Amino acid sequence: MERTLILLKPDAVDKGFTGKVIARFEAAGFRIRGCKMIRLNPAVLREHYAHIADKPFYPDVEKFMSSVPVIALVLEGKDIVAKMRDMLGVTDSRKAAPGTLRAEFGVDQMVNVAHASDSPETAKKEIHRFFSEDELFDY
Repeated sequence: MERTLILLKPDAVDKGFTGKVIARFEAAGFRIRGCKMIRLNPAVLREHYAHIADKPFYPDVEKFMSSVPVIALVLEGKDIVAKMRDMLGVTDSRKAAPGTLRAEFGVDQMVNVAHASDSPETAKKEIHRFFSEDELFDY
């Protein structure tokens, strides 16, 4: 079984559709192994988004991602990283395929429901960034 990190972004929390999104994850057969609400601080955001921290649009990303607490999830399932990215749709919600979460709930490239790990290797690093071992559960 594979694990992935999901951050339900400020738009999902603020607009009140986190429950609908999590229900879709569970309906797809994914198991929740960790879940918590957190406010992201600049240091964590700079680490998490290091690959874009030098881009001119990064300050907008940091402002958005710290505007409202996010819900961090660790989900588990067979080939979950690829399946989750299919479920979410492409990053730009305006281009996401019908039936995907981003097409249904997203607005644009930044306001797009959730962050999802892009590979199993990245997932391990991201999970460690947001969760300690005692916050993850097998049942």
